[in-house]
Amino acid sequence: MTQSILASHALLPTGWHKNVRLEWNDKGQLTHVEPNTAASTTTRGPAIPGTPNLHSHAFQRAIAGLTEYRAEASDSFWSWRTLMYRFALRLDPAQLEAIALGLYVEMLEAGYTSVCEFHYVHHQGDGRPYADDAELAHALMRAAQRAGIGLTLLPVLYQTSGFGAKPPSDGQRRFIRSTESMLRLLEGLKPLCDAQGARLGLAPHSLRAVPPDALRDVLAGLDAIDPTAPVHIHIAEQTQEVDDCVTWSGQRPVAWLLDHAPVDARWCLVHATHMDADEYRRAAASGAVAGLCPTTEANLGDGIFDLPAWRAAGGVWGVGSDSHICVNAAEELLMLEYSQRLATRQRNVAADASQPHVASAMTLAAVQGGAQASGRAVGGLAVGQQADFTVLDAEHSALAGLDAPDMLSSHVFASHRTSAIDAVWVAGRPRVQAGRHPLHDSASAGFVAARRQLLQDSP
Repeated sequence: MTQSILASHALLPTGWHKNVRLEWNDKGQLTHVEPNTAASTTTRGPAIPGTPNLHSHAFQRAIAGLTEYRAEASDSFWSWRTLMYRFALRLDPAQLEAIALGLYVEMLEAGYTSVCEFHYVHHQGDGRPYADDAELAHALMRAAQRAGIGLTLLPVLYQTSGFGAKPPSDGQRRFIRSTESMLRLLEGLKPLCDAQGARLGLAPHSLRAVPPDALRDVLAGLDAIDPTAPVHIHIAEQTQEVDDCVTWSGQRPVAWLLDHAPVDARWCLVHATHMDADEYRRAAASGAVAGLCPTTEANLGDGIFDLPAWRAAGGVWGVGSDSHICVNAAEELLMLEYSQRLATRQRNVAADASQPHVASAMTLAAVQGGAQASGRAVGGLAVGQQADFTVLDAEHSALAGLDAPDMLSSHVFASHRTSAIDAVWVAGRPRVQAGRHPLHDSASAGFVAARRQLLQDSP
């Protein structure tokens, strides 16, 4: 059965259009997108494409705000990671599902319509596998299905604690898998993901955590399961990582990866913060997506990605909320743009001649890159793509009386961001109405209870 809405304005891949009719089939796939229709509109405000969240560690939402104190003389990503490991060791499957459900409901209310879950807590607290080796992956899948958010599940291969195959630390014991174990996990998850409408991919955690032989073998095994599956990897996030990689191999991380792995449009280079000019050029030419997580990168003191250099090289990018210190699609765009303004001392850095409104230009770019990284047809309001979209509240005080491009600009740069969202649709189904998800209260209560229990169990 065909369903439809009529939007007063909609941000299509070609830009803003008026009086747009969106139609989709019972699979939630857009079958007709027609601007300039004569019929009366049915939405409360303009429609924008739903933003894919291309990088998520769901369990970390429960520690957001809890590491904002000086733990060492010089705090950094590495000291934060030590605190995060302690928390991860106490997590059980029910708590993970409750945290993920609360997070995914939050994401939907904040304009994210799908999520790439970079899933690396695999085993029991003592490091032994669960009786069902995929138990924690199943918890994430159930949470996504209950919330109604699109899912790309990325089980993480994690084997070593540093370059040169350093043995894993005790704090990493829940993450560690052999290559053979990972491939068995993927084989078991593939039909389950297909049945749920989710996409299964793979995440070699990082070059420091996956030795070259294991990287080669797991990619070959993945190709035998699904040669089109997405591949995500943390890379060049911190300067120490770059320095350690140079010491180990004589090359910077992105350069090493491009020389030793078949990097192409299937790949998402998460962070890629510290690249030299040649790495920017080569990585962009590979077709890989740069997975930018501006609020987490700011929170951890990672550094600033050079967006002008990436765009000049023709690079594709998207955004993720990573550690979930912030869960808001528009907030990530704001932080990304503001970081570029601080670095370049210029304004409206991410706009261009074809799309001078920076919020519109960034939204279209983030949707394109996020869809590519997710391996799903969620690339915007176009025929053949999934009917994932957000409707802004044209009566919100920050938006009222403005033209549609200025409404989106005000949503990103001049509102409380989430407050200006009226509705969110995923695969043609309304998941958020009047700014609220139907599970808002129960999912929030479950999240709070799980976090309280984890904190009580803290030594």
